Amino acid sequence: MNSPLSNPIEDLLLELAQLFQWPVMLLVLIVFGYAILKLGAFVVEGARRLRRPHEVLLLPTGSRHSIESLELLVLRELEGLRLCSRIAPMLGLVATMIPLGPALVAVSAGNADNITSNLGAAFAAVIVALLAASITFAIYTVRRRWLLQELNQLLTGRE
Repeated sequence: MNSPLSNPIEDLLLELAQLFQWPVMLLVLIVFGYAILKLGAFVVEGARRLRRPHEVLLLPTGSRHSIESLELLVLRELEGLRLCSRIAPMLGLVATMIPLGPALVAVSAGNADNITSNLGAAFAAVIVALLAASITFAIYTVRRRWLLQELNQLLTGRE
């Protein structure tokens, strides 16, 4: 890694980036697992909503909750999905960028085997991360509508 043109700051940044490769890959797997779990819960909730279309299923009924507390419940219910749909693409980008440095070094050295091993997992990680983001964004969008409809039902019932 040390070439006559490199400096200690560049070497330190390269080593630091390499330290994050496995944690980022692990985070991509965790985010994907979260997306799959939320997809299963979404399918179950969708089936319940088809059976009982005009019933409030998630928000607490009764007048003891203020409008603000109900809005906070809606935000809290959607927060994980929103974060996952925004963070997953960033994790995928980081997972792709980390191995690019060693892959470019392998290109300059003419080592094709090293290029393949470095970039294969990187592109797989970005694909998995983008799938997780797509799944959670779709769920977030539909669940947001469902929860806002429930909130509207509760508020119109109070009037």
